[in-house]
Amino acid sequence: MNRALSRLFFIGTVAFTAMAAAPGAAATIIDEWGSAKAEAAPALKPAALDAKTTAVLVMDLVNGGCNEKRRPRCVASIPLIAKFLDQARAKGVTVINTVAGKNTAADILPQVAPKQGEPLLTGTVANKFVRTDLEKMLKDKGIKTVVVIGTAAHGAVLYTGSEAAFLKFSVVVPVDGASSENLFAEQAVAWLFANAPGVAAQTTLTRFDMITFQ
Repeated sequence: MNRALSRLFFIGTVAFTAMAAAPGAAATIIDEWGSAKAEAAPALKPAALDAKTTAVLVMDLVNGGCNEKRRPRCVASIPLIAKFLDQARAKGVTVINTVAGKNTAADILPQVAPKQGEPLLTGTVANKFVRTDLEKMLKDKGIKTVVVIGTAAHGAVLYTGSEAAFLKFSVVVPVDGASSENLFAEQAVAWLFANAPGVAAQTTLTRFDMITFQ
């Protein structure tokens, strides 16, 4: 190897070694996962809603997704959701139900099943506005606020709620009615609703017992 090539080889070796040794040179969010510090919990706020211009979106509460094996946190939320739906219906609030994929009304858990005359969107994806008439249904009814509940928090609740915010609906998210497989996923969704650009300004994080209808 001649002197010029030897020098290039030496310089390259030194540069590679320096880059490899540089602190954090190859670090990604995966490498640093364990060092991340949880953000402060977002504040929950009361929500006084106009019954005539509010719709409750009840999303994907079916046997296949809301069960003790897959999402026990969803199962635990069902009594609270059922009670809230009773209160909303008593005030004349619009209730719209959804199921994803090949699920039908028969797959919805009985405690939160649609009542006669309530719309049911079938064959949906995580964003319930996609390939459905949901936006038109809401606007035709004069709806200005949507309450998004169901499972998965990191699917239907997050994407439908975010899309509603982008469409300029006011979005209400009761955190005790948005379930996932684990606490981390639910916390991530709550943080996004509270902080995401274009979404946070349209969203109220709350609990079922902090919601009233006027």
